[in-house]
Amino acid sequence: MDIYLDANATTPVLAQARTAAIQAMVDDYGNPSSIHSTGLKAKALIDGVRALARRLLGAGDGQLLFTSGATEGIQTAVLSSLGALRERRERGEPVGSLLLYGATEHKAVPEALKHWNRLLGLGLQVQAIPVGTDGQHDLAWLAGHAADAGLVCTMAANNETGVISDLDGIAATLQAAGSRAFWMVDGVQALGKLPLRLAERRIDYAPFSGHKLYAPKGIGLLYVRPGAPFTPLLAGGGQEGSLRSGTENMSGIAALGAVLAALEDGRTFRSGAQLQRFRDRLAEALLAAFPGLVFNAPLAGSLPTTLNFSVPGLPSRLLLDLFDAADVRVSGGSACSAAQAAPSFVLQAMGLPDWQTASAVRLSFGPAADEAFIAEAVARIAACGLALRRSCLAGPSEDPLASDGVLQLSAGGASSWLLVDGERRQAWVLDPQPEFNERVARLLRCHSLQLHAVLDTRAPLLAATARADLLQACDAANLAQLAADADAQGWPGRSDAVYTLAPPASALQLSRLQLPADATHPDGPRAAQPVWLLQREGAPALAFVGGAAEHPALAQLLPAGTVLCSEATGPAALRRITAASEPAAQPAISPATLAAFVRSQPGLRLVDVREPYEQLLSDMPALHGAELQALPLSRLADPAQGAPAWLAEPGRPLLFFCRSGGRSLQAAQTLRRLGHPAAWTLEGGLAMWQAQGEPVFMPAI
Repeated sequence: MDIYLDANATTPVLAQARTAAIQAMVDDYGNPSSIHSTGLKAKALIDGVRALARRLLGAGDGQLLFTSGATEGIQTAVLSSLGALRERRERGEPVGSLLLYGATEHKAVPEALKHWNRLLGLGLQVQAIPVGTDGQHDLAWLAGHAADAGLVCTMAANNETGVISDLDGIAATLQAAGSRAFWMVDGVQALGKLPLRLAERRIDYAPFSGHKLYAPKGIGLLYVRPGAPFTPLLAGGGQEGSLRSGTENMSGIAALGAVLAALEDGRTFRSGAQLQRFRDRLAEALLAAFPGLVFNAPLAGSLPTTLNFSVPGLPSRLLLDLFDAADVRVSGGSACSAAQAAPSFVLQAMGLPDWQTASAVRLSFGPAADEAFIAEAVARIAACGLALRRSCLAGPSEDPLASDGVLQLSAGGASSWLLVDGERRQAWVLDPQPEFNERVARLLRCHSLQLHAVLDTRAPLLAATARADLLQACDAANLAQLAADADAQGWPGRSDAVYTLAPPASALQLSRLQLPADATHPDGPRAAQPVWLLQREGAPALAFVGGAAEHPALAQLLPAGTVLCSEATGPAALRRITAASEPAAQPAISPATLAAFVRSQPGLRLVDVREPYEQLLSDMPALHGAELQALPLSRLADPAQGAPAWLAEPGRPLLFFCRSGGRSLQAAQTLRRLGHPAAWTLEGGLAMWQAQGEPVFMPAI
């Protein structure tokens, strides 16, 4: 069962809303502009929903028109305001020089301001109202700028943090400044959660979206205060009293009406006090599961349905994959920008540290949540915490997963490599990157590993700085000796040029080679560069070459078939000293044809490339006798069980899978680039596999 905790992005459709929408399509399908009985029935439905919305929103005599959602409402409000400002200017009246919006507003608002400001030729300055670390608008700043503003745009509650705006304080500030500015309040996240009392405030416009409160997508509302200027965004047949042309979305309006009716009757949705208790339970579970977790907004001033948090050392993408593996759906911020994987602009505007903005996760639930739902969410959050502890990513673990071999850590166009000799409890780090220092330190502590050397393939000054930063992050008794004995690239100052990483029975040897200076490099001459060669009997050698991957002497220095581990991010870092062909077009197998594909490939091995913390939370059964192997993408370079080992079996068919298909595609393409042609990916990953109705099990950890 999915535990859906991304209600601020969208919600499932309420059962009553589905029934109402279907009834409108099947029975009440009339055009409300028609004057026959079927049309009049449809018109009555619209009027009833509008009256219901008027009561719930405290709209008084204001206009309420049905829209496709908040984005259309925002566009209409901005167009209406700016059109009125242009008319004022043409009459010679002052209009101010500023268009103001809250720095944490949804992107739809500043983009609409810029768009209509340009099209209407106003040339006003679009400026953000600063917010504090608590997410609240800086009312002192607003007081100093309000008199020169033509339009002020704020939110009732923020979609990422849940911070509730001080609307009364904003209203008082505008009044005290004598501002003639129009005021738009984005009410999307407030619907069903906060009393807006629209008619009691000087709010001119307030847009809403139905899909944030259990109605379908494509239906919304726009409130317009009596006397506020209005310019239709859509002109045509004159529907909605000529305020918004286009035949009304009858099924959407009917569904929204059912949700509003449920809100009014008080039996379907939880009270504010109940929602507060639910949020407190979730907050306690998060704090227990993730040591060091911080909430990015004060809970006391936020919606009782929203939690925004960060965990030190854990990027938001890692946490999203973790929760998704447990079938818990959360978000890294606004759903509209989540795919960009950028730091949260909302948290940046609040002045929070970079690590918080880059690792933020939003957890949000709707007012229809019940006790059983929250209890299951709490249990799965606990399981996620345990999975991270066993993977040595969060706090101490009494039962960590085994750690041995080669681990690749990638981010921002560069890779670090961790070599672990589990039997000797020793570790080597190659090309350390600052963003991984805390993670490496945790792994060393969790597995009681001694850091044996910190090696580098980069320029001596950069290498020395990176090594010093990592040594400072780690807490081990031998660090002073490591720092003192190493040369510029971290190699100990002694005569031997070979490390033996394991006992002779399974010997892994790490040797240092030297590339000559390269005067022909396109980026300028390069000095002599070190290369580290890792060898295990019976497997291709691994060469850690950093920026020397294009060196003309590399092929002559290394044995044929050596797998290069370079600076590139992800599996692209793996290349081969052979004339390997480039990967073919996406070698994808769709979930619908998976069973037939498995039957057609004798000896097929299914390879789960998700990380260990994901694999602990869910699993996929072998199909039709196919062998199942768990090999995280970060272990693809491991000579014992990863790509180097598979190169000895070029005919062995391999089908990679992950959560959504991205990492498994990288793995399949990497294997093909290395010379293993029988490699495929499960298109869409486990997400699409589940969509086909296939089970993914939740093991007890």
